[in-house]
Amino acid sequence: MELYSGKVMEHFANPRNVGEISDANGIGVEGDPGCGDVLKIWLKIEDEHIAEIKFKCLGCPAAIATTSAFTEYVKGMHINDAVEVNGDKVDEMMGGLPETKRHCSVLGPGALYNAVMDYVFRETMRQGG
Repeated sequence: MELYSGKVMEHFANPRNVGEISDANGIGVEGDPGCGDVLKIWLKIEDEHIAEIKFKCLGCPAAIATTSAFTEYVKGMHINDAVEVNGDKVDEMMGGLPETKRHCSVLGPGALYNAVMDYVFRETMRQGG
């Protein structure tokens, strides 16, 4: 049996930032077809900082917990810094994940990157680019 850290269990039992942002200006999706985990992130970016972040995740406890912790960590960050946060950092924040659940640590960073790219595209189009 794989054991999760206390931090993983706490974030799974009480996930933060769950939901949607109706006026999001960046939306990103990431999934792992191998295990079925799918994550969608909504961003409200103001002055190139993450003012608000919400997510919905269809996945295992590790996927939900890592995304919850990740969203707490990147909220308020400049988007350039936020997209640099990788799966190793998420794994470290969680106190380590079982090897078979390490793939969950990259869902948040992947979805965030996609959401930031969506934001950049929308801004470019809005400005006539």
